Amino acid sequence: MAGTVVFDLDGTLADTSGDLVAAANACFRARGLGDLLDPVEDMLIAFHGGRAMLRAGYGRMESDMLLPPGAEDEDYNRLLDHYGASIAVHTRLYPGVEAALDQLSQAGHLLAVCTNKPEALAEALLRELGVRDRFAGLIGADTLPVRKPDPRPYQAAVKAAGGQVAQSFLVGDTETDRKTAAAAGVKVALISFGPEGEAISRLAPEALLAHFDELPDLARSWLG
Repeated sequence: MAGTVVFDLDGTLADTSGDLVAAANACFRARGLGDLLDPVEDMLIAFHGGRAMLRAGYGRMESDMLLPPGAEDEDYNRLLDHYGASIAVHTRLYPGVEAALDQLSQAGHLLAVCTNKPEALAEALLRELGVRDRFAGLIGADTLPVRKPDPRPYQAAVKAAGGQVAQSFLVGDTETDRKTAAAAGVKVALISFGPEGEAISRLAPEALLAHFDELPDLARSWLG
């Protein structure tokens, strides 16, 4: 019986780190701090979200520099504005994503996205990448009052796609995804070609994906 495959977005379906880092650096430059993050060296930080990037950058300021009260909140809103205006300059889908989505759909599986990116930005990015119509459900960071690793966004994504949680699994790339799947009582496949590489195996997921080519067979094994 077909089921539902739920995907994280950043670092799972697409490498968004370049545009995320660029947005953070725009905030730093506005304060006269220059580019404090490197798009390659700080890729992993980018996948932990906007505030994580801002805090990492602040930690690299000269010791005699001080930020005004409320700087992080101000910069976070500025970061979202910068990112929304240049959301797919450097971002690319990972190799094999579109073919895997096609095969999953042809096998009768439902597809959904559950991300900690704000919903409007997730919508915009998926449309820019040309794959929004592949997903019957989309739940973002602000769709519900809670976000991953709380299981409710995952459950809502499955429901929005028309599926059942008991016949679903998550594809992700971080500890947050691992915890989300555990909380929802479903299996998780983590990609091993992201920033952490095969070191992501430390999270003991039910499966590791070395390439999206492997996903249709995994779905067949887990969902039928």
